[in-house]
Amino acid sequence: MKNKYIDLIEQTFEFPQEEFKVIDNELYFHDICLMDVIKQYGTPLKISYLPKISQQIQKAKRLFHVAMAKVDYKGSYHYCYCTKSSHFSFVLEEVLKNDIHLETSSAFDLHIIEELYQTGLIDKSKYIVCNGFKRPFYTQKISELINSGFENTIPVIDNKREFDYYNQQLEKGKKCKLGIRIASEEEPLFEFYTSRLGIRYNDVVPYYLEKIKNNPQFDLKMLHFFINTGIRDTAYYWNELQKCVNVYCDLKKICPELDTLNIGGGFPVKNSLGFEYDYEYMTEEIVAQIKNICQQNDVPEPDIFTEFGSFTVGESGAVLYSILDQKQQNDRELWNMIDSSFMTTLPDIWAMKQRFILLAINNWDYEYQRVNIGGLTCDSQDYYNAESHANAVFLPKIIEGDTQFIGMFHTGAYQESLGGFGGIQHCLIPAPKMVIIDRDIDGEYSTKLFAKEQSYKSMLKTLGY
Repeated sequence: MKNKYIDLIEQTFEFPQEEFKVIDNELYFHDICLMDVIKQYGTPLKISYLPKISQQIQKAKRLFHVAMAKVDYKGSYHYCYCTKSSHFSFVLEEVLKNDIHLETSSAFDLHIIEELYQTGLIDKSKYIVCNGFKRPFYTQKISELINSGFENTIPVIDNKREFDYYNQQLEKGKKCKLGIRIASEEEPLFEFYTSRLGIRYNDVVPYYLEKIKNNPQFDLKMLHFFINTGIRDTAYYWNELQKCVNVYCDLKKICPELDTLNIGGGFPVKNSLGFEYDYEYMTEEIVAQIKNICQQNDVPEPDIFTEFGSFTVGESGAVLYSILDQKQQNDRELWNMIDSSFMTTLPDIWAMKQRFILLAINNWDYEYQRVNIGGLTCDSQDYYNAESHANAVFLPKIIEGDTQFIGMFHTGAYQESLGGFGGIQHCLIPAPKMVIIDRDIDGEYSTKLFAKEQSYKSMLKTLGY
């Protein structure tokens, strides 16, 4: 009978896959034996595989360049990394190897920009796209950046009063490039009709005429558009894109300086071994639709900016756990208890029922069984019991004296910032070690400990003890 864990995976999915394979019943991630990493560092453990970040950036650049060539698109393509997905220095260092630009969300982001400049990782010609509803300190930092010579810093107007801050804070003679964010309509099943961010469609042109057009210090260069559900092949997405490009065309006719359309982010991250998404088709359709609408309006097609965050870093991350024990709670439910917490290490599992790729690290030749996986906190929501492709979790059977290790993969976006890395964790469960994995020019991989497991002393100090 084919009842081993490896049989289950191979019968359910196309396996092995690009980043996953099994040798001697142990899982390899990007040709790295994870059991070797576990033997060196233990669990729980977060890892970040840096080469995947550059691979994702180059993939998107290639997709857009090919799509533009196919339709003879006249504008250019610019890749922005959305820093809020992961602010870690090792992520930004890897990202910036790829000649890309940056998108920020808060005033503290701009302190990172200044640090990157001081260390020589960026120069003052880099595009810095500043999004978000901005408090005074954020607009002040944006103005300081522009005043200091960051000529391609683009504050994206999110509310009607924001322009007045720059008008007051910029030095005389300093030119400022502006963007305006459109408040897109939310998808039909969302709780609200319109995004809380941006300026509504009907107000964009009047706002430009009233505030920006006759002020020689400011040039409106960018129209910004973002869909919360991401870039998906739905009537909703295409309808919002079409509306946005039509507003761009209306603006361009009265604002010759306008030359850029920012379509935000939204390329998805692979969250299942059965994941399917036609990146090539979606990219080509986006580029073709923008060009067609511009031609219909007799307007030159714009440069295209994207702000990919999760797509950039998501697939570089993983979290490795060991199973501490197995509990039989009733006739049907088996609980495998991990040596950490889902709520603290992968908060999106609890907050939005996010699913990641879950695989056993070892014992692929063992028989499999259906289980629930429980975290260490005393919260009833600290569990994982369903994969995105099935309403169940299957793992190798637990054998006395043989520790089972598991991994959650493609976890590289948002989880540390949402979980409060370095701060107070739910039930004071310590944040795990974090290890960076990189490769040299010969393809040899190396590991580096970025952060030790959180200590009780650091938590007590934060708590005032």
